[in-house]
Amino acid sequence: MDNIVYLTNLYDYYESLLTEKQRQYFKDYYFDNLTLAEISENNGVSRSAAHKQIKEAENKLNFYEEKLKLYEKSLKIKEIIRDLKEKEEIEKLI
Repeated sequence: MDNIVYLTNLYDYYESLLTEKQRQYFKDYYFDNLTLAEISENNGVSRSAAHKQIKEAENKLNFYEEKLKLYEKSLKIKEIIRDLKEKEEIEKLI
């Protein structure tokens, strides 16, 4: 389950770097919860072709995050902001 959340978060950052097919199959699989059989039937391709597109999308998302680290950086920024807010609240109390 954690990997699914991670991949869908990466998708938010790198969606535009995927091909149209990869975006569609990824959304069908992860967001719409369609099976490979349903995706293949809807798109007129084999299950293995649908699976291949989804795996390629996953690999690209991981590759882009490994190189660009946009998701990791955003988590760090959110953590810093949270810490700053906590610090401000503490300073108000003092």
